[in-house]
Amino acid sequence: MAKKKVSICYKCSNCGFVQPRWLGRCPECSSWNTLEECITDPNALSSVAPGQIASKVKPMPLSDVTAMDDDRFSTGIEEFDRVLGGKGATKRSAILLGGEPGIGKSTLLLQTCAAFSKTKSGLVLYVSGEESSSQIKSRANRLNVDCENIQIMPTMRLEDILDALNELKPALVIIDSIQTVYSIEGGIIPGTVNQLKYCTNELVGWVKEHESVLIMTCHVTKDGNIAGPKALEHMVDTVISFERNNDEIRFLRAYKNRFGSVDELGIFEMTATGLVPVTDPSTMFITRREGKTPNGVAVCAVFEGTRVFLVEIQALTVPAKSSLTRVYSDKIDSARVSRVAAVIEKRTGLRFSDQDIYINVAGGVRLTESAIDASLAAALYSARTGVAIKDGTVLIGELSLAGEIRPVGRIKQRARTAISLGYKTVVAPEKEDGVTVVTNISDLIKLELNSDD
Repeated sequence: MAKKKVSICYKCSNCGFVQPRWLGRCPECSSWNTLEECITDPNALSSVAPGQIASKVKPMPLSDVTAMDDDRFSTGIEEFDRVLGGKGATKRSAILLGGEPGIGKSTLLLQTCAAFSKTKSGLVLYVSGEESSSQIKSRANRLNVDCENIQIMPTMRLEDILDALNELKPALVIIDSIQTVYSIEGGIIPGTVNQLKYCTNELVGWVKEHESVLIMTCHVTKDGNIAGPKALEHMVDTVISFERNNDEIRFLRAYKNRFGSVDELGIFEMTATGLVPVTDPSTMFITRREGKTPNGVAVCAVFEGTRVFLVEIQALTVPAKSSLTRVYSDKIDSARVSRVAAVIEKRTGLRFSDQDIYINVAGGVRLTESAIDASLAAALYSARTGVAIKDGTVLIGELSLAGEIRPVGRIKQRARTAISLGYKTVVAPEKEDGVTVVTNISDLIKLELNSDD
């Protein structure tokens, strides 16, 4: 279908009166020099303004632009604020929250609505395309949340949502979920590529023009990726993944954030009364044992954003059942595990090429930083030889292909945390208070595994 032609009109900045020609004085309110050139575009976003009339955008010097660094809303939940950038969500921003079914996305957002309403920052609009009002009310009663200043709207029609947004002007908008929303302009079937792109574009266009924050939940594929076109992630400002381990622990991690770091990790515990933030998770990923440390277990200090966690890496090696060996690791990249095993084999002569390797991280947290290489190498060597690492040891460092243990950032803070939690020895490639220095994989093995290899 051919697009309609864009026409020029003039709109009064004082009263909003529109007419086709420029005049020095507005015929409606009699104000002088208030008529500004605008465009009437039938193909533009209907959320821009009534009648699809938008001011004509002109370039301006970047030096004249006012930054919005501190223009944020606190969600009322500290762990959520941490992932969003530390102080909450930036005004006029759009957030995409993905997670597998049943993980607790709706629970998190309902608790966010209640906590946000207590900050007195404005009205909250909760749009649900998957549940009825009574179902949401039942969840609110179970979670014992305050429903003041929360407007509920069970609908899937985009036009109804935009009408409510223009009428209520909420400070926080929840769309649960974007895959259920459809518009008559994009067809009648929700979840199609055109519907997702069109509806997201309309909602993001609205929030960019108002002092609001938009949070949209979305479905994920079986691989954990956000379902739908990749353009969906480009259109929003922040992309957050809601994950879980095998227990009741939930992880909130940003993969894209235009207004903050993507290194922060929010941690929650799912209880009978909802999600409870874990404010001090430094020891929740290690196992406290009465006896000696078993073979194949090593502890490392890792940074997630601004916090230090001690994590336990567990390794197991068994003879391969065929000529093809495999690495089973979902919390540490299997390519990293293969690389570390290859370095050990080359530099120490301990063979891994005929072994199947299994790697696990206690607590289910996913590790990506290079500081885990030393502890991963020690765990693999310990599992292969049957020699346990010395008790009370934390290993920090990056492993190079030459077998060197290389420095990583903020070793002082990592060592301080480990010592404060009762660990006697911190092994790292840099000299700090309480740190035992090692510079290569051979020295590490001799020091911590009582080996003469």
